[in-house]
Amino acid sequence: MTLKRQLLVASLLMLFIPWAGLQFVLELDDALRQQAREQLREQAQRLAQAVGDELIGQTPVTADIPAIYVEPIDREINLDGYADDWPGFEEGEQFQTWQAAGQAPQPGEPMLQWQAASDGRHTYLLIRVSNRQPDRFNPASPQQPYDRLELWLEPSGSDVTQSALRHSWLIRTTQPGDVYGLTGKRADRADYRVHGFWPQTNKGWQLELRLPSPPEGSRLGFSARWSENDGITGVSTSLNPLPILVSRNRGLERKLQPRLNKGQSVRVLEPGGWLTARQNAPSREPSPEFDQLSPLQVVEQISLNALRALIQIYQPDPVAIRSDTTRVTLDALPPDGLVKHEDGSAWLMTKEPVFGGRQLVLEQSLDQLLTLSGSTLGSVIARSTLIIVGLTLVLLGYASWLSWRIARLQRAVSASIDEDGRITGTLPVSRAQDELGQLQRHFSQMVDRLHGYNRYLESFSRRLSHELKTPVAVVRSSLENLSHSESETERQQYIDRAASATDRLRQILNGMSEAARLEQSFDHADKEVFDLADVVAQATDAYQALDEQHRIRYTGPSSGCNMTGSPELMVQLLDKLVDNARDFAPVNGLIEVDLEHTPGELCLSVFNQGPPLPEAQATDIFGPFVSFRDGREEGHLGQGLLIVRLIADYHGARVDASNAVQGTIDGVRFRVIIPAANT
Repeated sequence: MTLKRQLLVASLLMLFIPWAGLQFVLELDDALRQQAREQLREQAQRLAQAVGDELIGQTPVTADIPAIYVEPIDREINLDGYADDWPGFEEGEQFQTWQAAGQAPQPGEPMLQWQAASDGRHTYLLIRVSNRQPDRFNPASPQQPYDRLELWLEPSGSDVTQSALRHSWLIRTTQPGDVYGLTGKRADRADYRVHGFWPQTNKGWQLELRLPSPPEGSRLGFSARWSENDGITGVSTSLNPLPILVSRNRGLERKLQPRLNKGQSVRVLEPGGWLTARQNAPSREPSPEFDQLSPLQVVEQISLNALRALIQIYQPDPVAIRSDTTRVTLDALPPDGLVKHEDGSAWLMTKEPVFGGRQLVLEQSLDQLLTLSGSTLGSVIARSTLIIVGLTLVLLGYASWLSWRIARLQRAVSASIDEDGRITGTLPVSRAQDELGQLQRHFSQMVDRLHGYNRYLESFSRRLSHELKTPVAVVRSSLENLSHSESETERQQYIDRAASATDRLRQILNGMSEAARLEQSFDHADKEVFDLADVVAQATDAYQALDEQHRIRYTGPSSGCNMTGSPELMVQLLDKLVDNARDFAPVNGLIEVDLEHTPGELCLSVFNQGPPLPEAQATDIFGPFVSFRDGREEGHLGQGLLIVRLIADYHGARVDASNAVQGTIDGVRFRVIIPAANT
């Protein structure tokens, strides 16, 4: 896989950033919901306390108390006997607040249903009797059976045991149309305050009534009656006691309004589940019509809805509840958590008990939280996408630049070596400080070293040819002259010259093999810690004992100069340096061996009195076949200092040579800088 593809794969791995952003937003959404739930619970407790104080003195409507729920309306209802202008009619039959008494009757039996509403001045009743075609009243024959509605009203504060305080009306009809409540002991006096309309229907009969709104806490009941089998029968609401009228407490709702935050809804339920207060605080301004949105706003809205839907997928499943009913089964409400209304909106709900067994249900719309989470998720996705695109471009650009540098280095390396493997040039030195720059510098150094080694090999063969040329010529000329010599003395002279040249050839070959053997011996040499001062002092004494023509002395310490290595090799190194010094020192000349101990290093030096080194020497004095003896000494092949350098390299030391003055004596000093042993 190329470097570009590797970086492309690495860039694709950054796609995990949006996924991590989604997890972050989900955690944020969960934390916000937890915080909102705690705040909602605390707010519900405060509202429940306020509601309880407001409802002190009002009798709770429990489940065993019969009740008629009165819907609040802000308009008058047209008395035409039909439900087309009653609440919920536009939404469908299932959304109308039909109420019934007792258990559902058997199929085909007459059934009583009703709706009640109030505009503040009048109370409206829509009473429906199913499965019963009415018999109308015949004024000419009042004894004939007929269907009628009896209505009772018991004002608030009356004693339920005193039925005389009840107001009653009788409603009957002779034909479809307007009806009025009849009152009096003989029901012969019309009460025009109770006005209604009795139309003809297919499934039974229906009556729409209007009467003055009774005081709060009044009781109202009615009964549909007719003659059957020589008896009076019918269907009715609870008659003893009469159902209590339950409606929404507008005063309580007005007090709850300022206590709500945006996007909240509160309901107060009686113990029997009747809704007595409801208040909403819109969360935001109504959304503009779709036609009024610009294309950018349409895209923004669609994106926001998609993000909100994505977050809702990962939210816990909400509990479906009905919020538009006038009576709620309290046990069906969860204590708190997510709920979903009929329109699909999600809410955060909590329930708090109120004085008297009532319940306060406080809900917080999740629109704001979902909008915040969706906006955050959109921001995370948009920013991470831009970051990914930017980083991808940067990485691809960086990969291209890196590939170009590698290709250039490859071309330079290829150009420095020809097809025969010979070094033809050098690599340019890179100034870059990164790893690729270091690699190019290392390649450059390697090429330089290979180039130098090639030059060494070329010069080595030339030097070796030069060294061998003279003794071979001597042997050949001696053999030719030997064949032409006439006397024994001449033949012996030529034989001695040939033997001398042969010895010269042997010394050359021994010198060559000595360096090779020395390098091979490094593989088997064992390193140890030893005192170099002790070794050098003893060796120097031996040199002086064997050589009386020079003054050889040691001026360093007698001990305390430890190093790690081979003492035999160090003695061999010192032998070569002293031999070299004796070759150049005059008779009775000074040869001084010194050893210094500096922090971390040992400096072994050999000074010899004698001629100085050439000031501008072009060759390495420690290379093979290098000698400055000017032919004074036969048998020196220039291998001694090469062995010195090989032994020094083996011990990690470095060597140098320079002209020096010891007191008033001029000479040359060779130094070996050796790493000291850690003790």
